[in-house]
Amino acid sequence: MATGLSLHVGLNEVDPARYEGWAGTLVACENDAHDMARIARTAGFETTVLLTPDGTVANVTSALGEAASRLGPGDILLFTYSGHGGQVPDESGTDDEPDALDETLVLYDRQFLDDEVQRAFRDFADDVRIVTFFDCCHSGSSIEIPGGADGDRGRYLPEPQQRQLYDRDRGFLAELRRSLAEDAPEDGAEPDALLVSACQDNQTASDGDVNGAFTAALLEAWDEGAFRGGYRAFHRAIQRRLPPTQSPNLHLTGSPGRDFVNQRPFTV
Repeated sequence: MATGLSLHVGLNEVDPARYEGWAGTLVACENDAHDMARIARTAGFETTVLLTPDGTVANVTSALGEAASRLGPGDILLFTYSGHGGQVPDESGTDDEPDALDETLVLYDRQFLDDEVQRAFRDFADDVRIVTFFDCCHSGSSIEIPGGADGDRGRYLPEPQQRQLYDRDRGFLAELRRSLAEDAPEDGAEPDALLVSACQDNQTASDGDVNGAFTAALLEAWDEGAFRGGYRAFHRAIQRRLPPTQSPNLHLTGSPGRDFVNQRPFTV
């Protein structure tokens, strides 16, 4: 029988001492983490939930590392994140980012590079199913998005803060990328994973009073488990429930099998 482990991270703010005075206050991210964990538990996953001050790089990497040590072929990891997204210039010279930017999860103590996520995923055994749902923005836009009817706001690290933090952390990031490059496989192969994010890179993911717009659409599409269909159909069902200004992205890395992609979401 397969084993399912899940990690749910929700940050309603970050540590202003680590972000040059910016707290990035949001409303619904912790609710998102709780609701995704509830779906996971109902589906048979063993869940870990990290909320605001516990959503640090050390805690996230530790939880992913523990999951990698426990899961084997045929098992599944579910990783969900709700919070701010950001971008930093990719000066590694590897040309792995067409826009020359690394996307980040804005964790409580620092930004977590997409390359760090990939490194964590490479620790999992072959044929472990990896699924992520990220309710955050990966846009570098400096445009402030006005609140909607429900007072929602964009889940992104504003461009002035991104620039300030990058100037401060440039040396650290250069050393981090050197370490990541040393750990990367020689053939450049990526781990097999199915990634669903809340919006396209040129859009903004909206916060809300109860859930983020993406998570709210996901919960409605899931309909307490009544949904039937695979991950592609689930992605389309979520997309139909969002305005055209926020189009969720479905991305596959590596070569996840067709049987995996066609499975009903959250199947252990």
